[in-house]
Amino acid sequence: MERQIIRKTKPYKHPEKKILYLVSNPANLKGFPVGFFAEELTRPFFDFIQAGFQVDLASPKGGKVEFDGFSDPANEGTIYPNDLITLGFSAHKEFGKLMENTKSISEVNLADYDAVCVAGGGGPLVTFKEDTTLHKFIADFYEQGKVVGMLCHGTSLLLWTKLSDGTLLANGKTWTGYSDAEEEMNNQAAGGIKINDYTIETEAKKNLNTNYEAKAPLTPFAIRDGRLITGQQQHSSALFSELVIEALTETK
Repeated sequence: MERQIIRKTKPYKHPEKKILYLVSNPANLKGFPVGFFAEELTRPFFDFIQAGFQVDLASPKGGKVEFDGFSDPANEGTIYPNDLITLGFSAHKEFGKLMENTKSISEVNLADYDAVCVAGGGGPLVTFKEDTTLHKFIADFYEQGKVVGMLCHGTSLLLWTKLSDGTLLANGKTWTGYSDAEEEMNNQAAGGIKINDYTIETEAKKNLNTNYEAKAPLTPFAIRDGRLITGQQQHSSALFSELVIEALTETK
């Protein structure tokens, strides 16, 4: 086989931007405590910091937030013990304290940020659907010309978020999120019970004005449609952050 030489480079630092990272408040799902998926915050957070961006953490109600237990590599029952980025985030003298007392969205000035990103996990399934204040918050970000990113179950917001003219933000958009096949994998792992009362894919496909797409279960997949960026699940976190960085690098 002929030897190939491959060279690759990219900017060490990008023009400074400011990102608001939104995670869910703690909740209970089927009697179990849930939070947000660790890697869906920490991997993009790491990538954004490495790109030279500033990242602030917030939640809809403010206060202490928590990782979903199974996604926390420090948890004895985790299935992701090798998530080194989350371990580093939690041990960091500054970043590790951010989850202790997040600001609420009512305290956020949208003008301070260039983008908002939303992590998924169990918490969003329980807390996002009825939170019309959160829906308006996301719509306001989008209507002010800012980048809006969502991962996994965080993309459930596209089922309900309406713009000021009353249309869904998702209308006319191509996007992804946690798939029905992935939901069924979780159901089987939980002994065959139906964990979630609704699924993103099923609900999205009821909207004939939007285009939901997904790859095979657990396949990394992310989509950028203008200023809307979505990732299918936790394995898509790196692709997701790449698209956010690209979108922000294009803006002045």
